Amino acid sequence: MTSTDQTDTAEASGLSRRDLLVRGGAVGLGVAAVGVLAACGASSSGGSGGSGAAGGSGSGGGAAGGLAKVSDIPVGGALATKVDGKPVLLVQQTAGTVTAFSAICTHQGCTVMAAKTDLECPCHGSVFGLDGSVKQGPAPSPLPPVDVHVVNGTVVAGKG
Repeated sequence: MTSTDQTDTAEASGLSRRDLLVRGGAVGLGVAAVGVLAACGASSSGGSGGSGAAGGSGSGGGAAGGLAKVSDIPVGGALATKVDGKPVLLVQQTAGTVTAFSAICTHQGCTVMAAKTDLECPCHGSVFGLDGSVKQGPAPSPLPPVDVHVVNGTVVAGKG
């Protein structure tokens, strides 16, 4: 089919060449936007310093019905897991003391990841201390704490 034939076909269907190009461009932008939104919402685990997903959910999953074993959380670092389906970072600032924080960045809701000595948001560069405090913005407030406690070397969700 030649260019003239394509134009004639489009015009016969009531659409001008300009309408076809505008509609095609809008569809392309929509597809691109879906890809960008999917990338922003994707959770990722990894990074350095022993971070990763433990796969726990609620008070089940993970290590023997808990979220993780204390021994799996690096001292001076953090481990990613989930509590009630929400991303959480288990932190062991000093040996044997485990705290937890929401892994949802207080800036725009991206998933914060464990790094060597702090917690980092990959989306806009916010950095949080292992105590959840903001070390570098744009995050406006600290990461909210999540209740966890240790039972026989295993971190479990909830107050102890």
